[in-house]
Amino acid sequence: MIYPLGGLVIGALAGAVMARRKGGSRLDMLQWAAVMAIILGVLGMFVTVGITRAAV
Repeated sequence: MIYPLGGLVIGALAGAVMARRKGGSRLDMLQWAAVMAIILGVLGMFVTVGITRAAV
């Protein structure tokens, strides 16, 4: 249950860092953070489902 939340946090931080490295503005950092958080949150959900289904 913690994998999607961890994916959201890690994705948001990674997205903001990537945008900052590329010289993006504050809005660029927010957009990249949101996109990466969504992507890693969905991946975390798939990991949770896989672990749950494997345990049954």
